[in-house]
Amino acid sequence: MSPSLKGIGCMCAGVLFLALGDAVSKWLGEVHSPLQIIFFRTLVSLPFIALLAYFAGGMSKLRTQRPKVHLLRGVIYTGTMGFFVLGLTLLPLAEATAIAFVAPLFVTLLSVPLLGEKIEPPVLAASLVGFAGVLIVVRPGGSAFDLGALVLVAAALCYALMMITARRYGGHEHPWGVGFYMTLVPLVLTAARPPWVWQTPQTWHWLGFLGSGVFGVGATAFITLAFRFAPAAIAAPFDYTAMLWAVLLGWWFWGELPDVWVWVGSVLIIGSGLAIAYMERRTSLKRRPSA
Repeated sequence: MSPSLKGIGCMCAGVLFLALGDAVSKWLGEVHSPLQIIFFRTLVSLPFIALLAYFAGGMSKLRTQRPKVHLLRGVIYTGTMGFFVLGLTLLPLAEATAIAFVAPLFVTLLSVPLLGEKIEPPVLAASLVGFAGVLIVVRPGGSAFDLGALVLVAAALCYALMMITARRYGGHEHPWGVGFYMTLVPLVLTAARPPWVWQTPQTWHWLGFLGSGVFGVGATAFITLAFRFAPAAIAAPFDYTAMLWAVLLGWWFWGELPDVWVWVGSVLIIGSGLAIAYMERRTSLKRRPSA
């Protein structure tokens, strides 16, 4: 099997794990608060991440020269997970996934004021198309527009801020070290949750908390491998297979079927994301010095 096919396979597996983790979080969110879900998810994930870091070269991979950056990214990641889990409980799984796809568009727009990058007119046009897709999905003023849509847009914005900080500082730290601290901070923050948000889990809920953490680590591991095997331009587009899994899981467990407007908006969002990725790749190739 070629490296590109291995990368595509790993990306699809990672996205499947993400979708399964989202479905479990949606189910748990029917009973438990987002803070409790995040706490158990990170509690399960952290030892696995430390173990993966150990086998990737030793615990020295967890050393950092930027504790304040990790603290900031951990706080943002806590907000990302909190908003997203809350949004999952308020909207159908496929609709929530479609809105979450707006995150790369936020990255593109925020890179101008925060990183000093420039946006070419075609990229800006593609971003506007993507945001039009989001408006079609959430339909402001319609019955589909509610708190859930706003919460998920907030989650996408927080995720975009995480990606912005990764662009600026990510090259200075080992990936497993970044993942370790990004998991440790939410664990500490949610451990200090108010006592009234605690709900004693039932037997099946304990398995759900375990599964949520395992799925999260599996997703991270497979997606990391995907970008090692295949160029980003080949592997990244398969991130959008999450929409297919979200539709299937939403239909199977909750009987949710997206209406035509969710599909139309999703096509615009995904198309704009792919177009931006393609244009940014062409720009990076043009800037690369010739041999």
